[in-house]
Amino acid sequence: MYYKLSGITQRLTGSPPSTAYIPQGLKPAPPGPPSTMIFATPTKLASESGSMAEYLGSNRVSELQRLFQTADGMPVHLKRGVPDKLLYRSTMALTVGGVVYCLVALYIASQPRK
Repeated sequence: MYYKLSGITQRLTGSPPSTAYIPQGLKPAPPGPPSTMIFATPTKLASESGSMAEYLGSNRVSELQRLFQTADGMPVHLKRGVPDKLLYRSTMALTVGGVVYCLVALYIASQPRK
């Protein structure tokens, strides 16, 4: 059984399936003509671009895979050298500093006022 909100009594009443999914008797409008596509830059169709895809930069996936898959015992998040070490250590320092700050704030809040 399907239900629909009655516009007169404001209660749920039984209804056939065709009207149960069209609220308040609104009928879906037929689709209109498609609007014209607007782009900021000119575009090419796939057939116009040729067989080669154009990229903004070089594809470095294979060299990064080679770097990350070497079995040298180093964690993956530190394999790219000094920038990764700097980022990791600064993140850990900020984390430890935040924990210490929270513990100090809890200690100060637990002391009674004089």
